[in-house]
Amino acid sequence: MSREIKIHKFENNTSWSVHVIDSYGKEHHLGYWRHLENHDLIYAKASYIWANEVEPKEDLLGNAIKECIQSDKDRGVEPSLD
Repeated sequence: MSREIKIHKFENNTSWSVHVIDSYGKEHHLGYWRHLENHDLIYAKASYIWANEVEPKEDLLGNAIKECIQSDKDRGVEPSLD
């Protein structure tokens, strides 16, 4: 996955929302900015996040549930999480 900086502003809003996405796909919200003239600060914060990325731990429970659902589908059974 690629790293990116997302900057968006909703219609009629006075602030910009700034998000950084690291190489593992985790999104970090840097906050709301009234002015984007100080883009060096945004880039510095993004660089700090990218320099300190940590690989996410494997979600063992989520993977087990996903495998059970796939097993049910392979057997032609409607998966149920009840």
